[in-house]
Amino acid sequence: MAGGRDDSRPVLARVPVAIVVALTLVVGATCLAVGVGLAPHLAKEGLTSTSAVAVLAALAGLVLLVLGFRSMWRTGHPVARLVAAPLVIVLVATAALTLGQAVAATVVPRAALGDRTPASLGLRYEDVTARTADGVRLAGWYVPSANGAAVVLCPGAGSTRSSVLDRAAVLAKWGYGVLMVDARGHDGSEGRAMDFGWYGDQDIRAAVDLLTRRSDVKGARVAVVGLSMGGEEAIGAFASDARIKAVVAEGATNRVAGDKAWLSDELGLRGLLQEQLDRLTYGATDLLTPASPPPTLRASAATAAPRPLLLVAAADSFEEVGAARFIAAGSPGSVTVWLAPGGHTGALAAAPVEWQRRVVRFLDAALGVAH
Repeated sequence: MAGGRDDSRPVLARVPVAIVVALTLVVGATCLAVGVGLAPHLAKEGLTSTSAVAVLAALAGLVLLVLGFRSMWRTGHPVARLVAAPLVIVLVATAALTLGQAVAATVVPRAALGDRTPASLGLRYEDVTARTADGVRLAGWYVPSANGAAVVLCPGAGSTRSSVLDRAAVLAKWGYGVLMVDARGHDGSEGRAMDFGWYGDQDIRAAVDLLTRRSDVKGARVAVVGLSMGGEEAIGAFASDARIKAVVAEGATNRVAGDKAWLSDELGLRGLLQEQLDRLTYGATDLLTPASPPPTLRASAATAAPRPLLLVAAADSFEEVGAARFIAAGSPGSVTVWLAPGGHTGALAAAPVEWQRRVVRFLDAALGVAH
């Protein structure tokens, strides 16, 4: 129009370049984070539909990030060129550490059982199935009890019941019935896996249901021993199921953002930054799974009191030691901490006599077992 502004250009051409560049970078970082989160499928399963999505998402993310970076650089503006590389690095790191972790925890490749069974260690056992309140069937092995008490033995994320056989052998030697059960979505168990353990309360409750119906388990003498994610699930179930008389949690650290609330006290600004990243991670996780975020481990331990909880933390792990002390501070009268050698869930291998003495003695006292 004569004397007026020409608005005949396409809509996208009238959008400020800065907005287009920002959207390109954000979408690129998001795609790359999704690809990173799905990458374990490619490593464990080879070429599947999910691993193909991982590759395509990562490639699309890289292309968009390069385009966004080039657009910033080509503006020729000194400030844009100065911040281009740091901005892209921070954006990618933030997306990978938050959304990437959330995707990895909620879209999990199925873990394989392997060849070992309790019979490999000379244990008599039965194949059993537990059913959760929401109808999920969980696969397990059960070594019958010789002392009237039994333990649910929970493996960590990405692991199956075959990974806890060595601990099962120790507990069975002292007469304990041992139920080794795969978390949902792992090996023979139905359902969708969730590597932050948000389904743990339901899964462990189903395992306890199975044990309390056994004739060899007397007086509902049931405890739970869990490793890593399994330990975190055990603490959560401890608060919600009064039938559980005691819990041993080895390598338990966190499954919601509030579990890391101690970091800012220990690390100052660096810890505060990590806490904010964790809020984003678990917020994204909540959007990606139908499971509800559980209470913090500290709150669950306090709710379960005065029933006893033994936390086994790797003495050389800043995260495990800090988490264990934080949990124990919420209920000092019921929580005991053992700073053990051996690294993450490695106490039995590093100190077999000490692990046996501490864990078995703890269970004996809590379940009223005499030897």
